[in-house]
Amino acid sequence: MENKKEYTVGTRVTMKKAHPCGNNEWEIVRVGADIKIRCCSCNRTIMIPRIEFNKKIKKIIS
Repeated sequence: MENKKEYTVGTRVTMKKAHPCGNNEWEIVRVGADIKIRCCSCNRTIMIPRIEFNKKIKKIIS
């Protein structure tokens, strides 16, 4: 079985691949079937499906 990860709004995460601005730290803005995250460096926001997000996440910071 796969362990289920729970995220809340405001959680900071590190992604495996860095954003083009050079930062790989993101803040979760919206949680649902898709997860909306904002880059902590340039404030760009993106939405990605939860399954894809679970594959790309490296660790939860806070």
